[in-house]
Amino acid sequence: MSREILIQVKRSERQVAIIENNRVDDFHIEVDRYQSLLGNIYKGRVESILPSINAAFINIGQKRNGFLYLTDAVSPLIEEDVSGPQQLIKKIFNMSKNEKEKHKRTKKPKDDVTLKEGQDVLVQVVKDPFGEKGARLTTHITLPGRFVVYMPFDKQTGVSKKIESVEERQRLREVIKSFSFAKTGGFIIRTASLKQGKRELVRDAKFLSNIWSKIYKKSEQEQSPALIYEEGELTWKIVRDYLTEKVDKLIIDSQEEYQKICKFVEALIGKHMVEKIHFYKGTISLFEHKNVDKELEKIYNTNVYCKSGAYIVIEPTEGLIVVDVNSGKFKTKASPGEAAFMVNMEVAGEIARQLRLRDLGGIIVIDFIDMVREDHKRKVLEALKRALARDHAKTEVNKISSLGLVEMTRARTGKNIESLSFKKCPYCNGRGKIKAV
Repeated sequence: MSREILIQVKRSERQVAIIENNRVDDFHIEVDRYQSLLGNIYKGRVESILPSINAAFINIGQKRNGFLYLTDAVSPLIEEDVSGPQQLIKKIFNMSKNEKEKHKRTKKPKDDVTLKEGQDVLVQVVKDPFGEKGARLTTHITLPGRFVVYMPFDKQTGVSKKIESVEERQRLREVIKSFSFAKTGGFIIRTASLKQGKRELVRDAKFLSNIWSKIYKKSEQEQSPALIYEEGELTWKIVRDYLTEKVDKLIIDSQEEYQKICKFVEALIGKHMVEKIHFYKGTISLFEHKNVDKELEKIYNTNVYCKSGAYIVIEPTEGLIVVDVNSGKFKTKASPGEAAFMVNMEVAGEIARQLRLRDLGGIIVIDFIDMVREDHKRKVLEALKRALARDHAKTEVNKISSLGLVEMTRARTGKNIESLSFKKCPYCNGRGKIKAV
């Protein structure tokens, strides 16, 4: 199976296409006019608390205040009366083992609000501003690395559920115990850690621990509201999350970005991986050279056609995404029940792929062609779940309802691909239709 990463850099945007077996499997875009806040860490100030909706509004220096659920406000930085992360860490260090256990077991009353107006709090953006809503915040700060995720305020440790081997899970848990350099917090082992050596995991964990040291030192020096840590740009995230041993090549068309990536990869991963990075010198655009442009144009279409002639219709609305399955020009000598099953099985993978390519999130309703047999319904649902397992975004899928609908959710953290590439038509005001004379 061939796998390539293509990075096309333009004056005001960066586009990344993940190519698997000569087909676009994933797509990402970053535009200068829209800067994502996702993953950024701020020293914010509590502006107001609304117990009626169980939330607080935090001033992080943006146009709109961030939104923090009080149930997410459980960081020790908030619960303890300390002026900053360094004092918190010192206080935890000075606790005896019994005091730590007693502190852990202590539960506050449900109506006890731990936040106070005017209080400073360290928060991280988990969802970009959307519409008239401000950024969604949490105090459960996480720093994702290539192989591990560091959580400075959460003592728990764990291994990705996608790593199923009992022996491998046990080996990785033993590796976590060697992370003695991180005196606070916990680690989660990512799926990419599978069969990785201890040296690589420790190097990644130390890298994140050093980042956190810089973050809490800066948080003590800055006055709220202030940006304490900015998540890396798109190319850095792609290298961190996608550049693995399974990738044959990473091709980029910017000399400046090429040199940056090579230095970063050599420092974080190793010289052997730098050999996979190539600078494209062609006269036509990289995506055009690789025949990616034509396929990317399709992700903005309402109708998506499959090889058999069947097609799906994708209609985003304000509250949810509707996906309708149609047999189209699909032909077979099989019975109507078998035909419906065959179409549904074919489009299940394409639906998951389109959600990933378009970065659609929120509530999604899929109207498969009606099936009578329960085993057919089960197999289609399993096919959909297998295809969604490749997705980096969190998804949840419910059973097929009595109406033949599948209700699912996909984590929405920012703007989808279409909203970054298009703006509302001033003539039809986004209706997509012109009134007849």
